[in-house]
Amino acid sequence: MAPDDGTPGGGPPQDAFRQTRLAMVAEQIAARGVKDPRVLDAMRAVPRHEFVPAPSRADAYLDSPLPIGHGQTISQPYIVALMTELARPSPADRVLEVGTGSGYQAAVISRLVARVFSVELVDPLAQSAAAVLRRLGYANVTVRSGDGYLGWPDEAPFDIILVTAAPEDVPAALVAQLKPGGRLVVPVGPVHDVQDLQLIEKDAAGRVSTRSVIPVRFVPMVKKREG
Repeated sequence: MAPDDGTPGGGPPQDAFRQTRLAMVAEQIAARGVKDPRVLDAMRAVPRHEFVPAPSRADAYLDSPLPIGHGQTISQPYIVALMTELARPSPADRVLEVGTGSGYQAAVISRLVARVFSVELVDPLAQSAAAVLRRLGYANVTVRSGDGYLGWPDEAPFDIILVTAAPEDVPAALVAQLKPGGRLVVPVGPVHDVQDLQLIEKDAAGRVSTRSVIPVRFVPMVKKREG
C-alpha cells in the first residue's frame, strides 16, 4: 500500500502541489458530477505532477491531457476520475489496466482495490511508469510491457478492466478475461476522431451489456507488430 500523508485514505508524502490538487478535485471533478467519495479521496491523494515530465509539472493539475513522450498522453484528471467511478471499484477487486502510460490511472485505482495489473505496449513507458509507482510506494501495482489486445491471460479473470487507449472495436480477449459481474471501461472508435466511452458489464450468467457514457478523445490502441 502507498504511504500515508494524513489525507483521507492515505497517500504519498505532502507536497507543494497539495492545495492545487484539492482545488482540481473540487472544481474540475466533483463539480462535474463525480460523486464516489473514495474516488474523490484517491484523486486528492495521488500526486499527478509526479507522473508527468518535469517541464509539464506546472500544468499537472489543469483539466487537460499532457504529452508524456512516445506519442502518448496522460489523460485529463476528470476522465481518470470518471473511468474509475464507472468501474465501481471494491477493496477486494483485481484490475487489469491496458495502457499504463505514465502510471497515473494505475496509481489512482490502486488505492481502491487489492491488485492492479497494468500492460503497456511501449517498453520505455512501462519501465518509467513502474519506476515511478515503485518510488511512490504503490506496491499493489504490477506493470509489464506487452500487447494490450491480448490482455493478461496468466492473471485473468479480472473484476475490472480499464482501457486507456482507443481500439476501433472492443478486443474479444478483454471481454473474455472479464469475470461474471465484472466491468470493462473502454473508449471505442476511429483513430484520431471522437470515440465513445463505453461501460461494458458481464452478468452472473456471462451475458454482456454495453452502455455509452460520453464522447471522448484518446490516443489509438496499437497492436504489437510481429517480427
